[in-house]
Amino acid sequence: MQEFLIYFNMGLKHVLDMGAYDHILFLIALMIPYAFKDWQRVLLLVSLFTIGHTLALFLSVFGIVKIQVNVVEFLIPITILITAFFHLFTAGKSGKKESITFVALVTVFFGLIHGLGFSNYFNTIMVGSNSDKLFPLLEFALGIEAAQIVVVIIVLILAYIVQTVFRFSKRDWALVLSAFIIGVVLPMIMQSEIFK
Repeated sequence: MQEFLIYFNMGLKHVLDMGAYDHILFLIALMIPYAFKDWQRVLLLVSLFTIGHTLALFLSVFGIVKIQVNVVEFLIPITILITAFFHLFTAGKSGKKESITFVALVTVFFGLIHGLGFSNYFNTIMVGSNSDKLFPLLEFALGIEAAQIVVVIIVLILAYIVQTVFRFSKRDWALVLSAFIIGVVLPMIMQSEIFK
């Protein structure tokens, strides 16, 4: 049980670490068009992101995929930027009638990229044979899922307050939040090691 808590807490801290806020930014960008009534779609997207993230760690831990750190560190803010731009240009349009397939595939793919960004560190703390690494990987994934749900609930509460108390329309909320995320992410991209 203690080992479970170690890796579960690592998963929590990985997402909730304010020093590495890219994960939180992506979740905020992903949640822009949603409200509490969309909880099934929200839970599906969050879980798909976790699956992509975990798959990337699995592929890396077992030596199936290796990727340069500076490339992944460049791609992570790009995934956030794409998500924010998507919601900026689709603000006010009803996404409920759209198939979730495209958004789901993109979410899994972005989860893969984010997982690869953490894989080098994760590999350094993993010891033992490959079979010894499987359970810690799953325990870590559960921590990530729990932390992501916490972040999503906070974002949905904030969206509810802004749209109900301050009378922002759903479209205005999407525009303001997308623009904010784009403004935060662009400097991250410009400062990337890939440009140096």
